[in-house]
Amino acid sequence: MGVITQAVMVQADIDVNAMGPQQKVRLADEIFAKQPNLLASILALPRMGVGMVELEVPLHILFVTFQAMKRNGHAWPIVSEDVQDRCMQRLTARARFNEGLPGDLADQVVQQFCDEHPERYLLAFVYGYLGEHDLLRVRTEAEKYLLMAALNLVECVADVGSKNAS
Repeated sequence: MGVITQAVMVQADIDVNAMGPQQKVRLADEIFAKQPNLLASILALPRMGVGMVELEVPLHILFVTFQAMKRNGHAWPIVSEDVQDRCMQRLTARARFNEGLPGDLADQVVQQFCDEHPERYLLAFVYGYLGEHDLLRVRTEAEKYLLMAALNLVECVADVGSKNAS
């Protein structure tokens, strides 16, 4: 089981939704100090065609994720670029594998992945938030990069969270 509980995820989302612009700037500064690579992976998205309005979605996901990381009391190591690369390779390989499956089998594989994910509450939040903003269908290259960055954020948190979970 993961480090981030359902209650922590819910409270982190409530916390971020209640923040004003200045509080979000302070939170971004804190993320820059404690998890700079996570912030960089989101801030790089405009170079991949993600518009500023669309960028608000992965930024919100990052803010809620980081708030959940803070709220749960776990000692989080810094997510390195190597961790990000390794997680992205696994995520990309999983996506390629799923592309070749018949619809019902692909649905079963995705469901199993979600059920067994080490940070399933974080994953559920990210899928739900992307779905609310109609970003799961991947109609453009920019949407693909946004989706992959958000999902890789989950994979990175799961990866480093499992390293020293007790």
